[in-house]
Amino acid sequence: MRAVLRVVNRVLLGLAGLVLVALGGSVLAIGLGAPAPSWWLHDGKDDVLLSEAERTRWREEGWWWPVVVAVLAALLLLALWWLVAVLRRRRLAHVLVDTGDGEEAVVHGRALEHALTEDAAHLSGVEQAQVHLTGRRQAPAVRVRMSLAPHIDPGTALDDLTHRTLAHARDSAGLAGLPAEVRLRGVRHRAERVS
Repeated sequence: MRAVLRVVNRVLLGLAGLVLVALGGSVLAIGLGAPAPSWWLHDGKDDVLLSEAERTRWREEGWWWPVVVAVLAALLLLALWWLVAVLRRRRLAHVLVDTGDGEEAVVHGRALEHALTEDAAHLSGVEQAQVHLTGRRQAPAVRVRMSLAPHIDPGTALDDLTHRTLAHARDSAGLAGLPAEVRLRGVRHRAERVS
């Protein structure tokens, strides 16, 4: 789902950018004295965007202005939703931890990410690790990216991560489960000349 949203976001941004560049470039070119194409709405650089006749054309119709305001409001809400979706933080700020005595404690998400990253980085054959918390406060999930040494079996590294790092974090936080998305990448070392 996240990949689909990313693609839709990029396509919409690209289309909006192309339309704005095309319209803005056309208006600029005509304003600087370039001849207007035959399909262009206005005649030249001294022409106004909306003439008085165009502005007052629908004034007598009772439905016109409510429709214009509703469409513009819908476009504004759609643009705001899009902006919030793009800027929304994907990481968890806090995680609720069961303390075992019927109470709950709050752990900073960054602290838990740091602890998981350090633990994963110290696994055998892991050269680099990054961990990000996602999900909800009561049901967190993790995204893990690990760079493995060339001689390490990915299955072994994944097994170590699952049964040591993630299991330890799940048990320590008192969580019923800790879903994880793991991406493994092999590190390629550059060949060096030996003399």
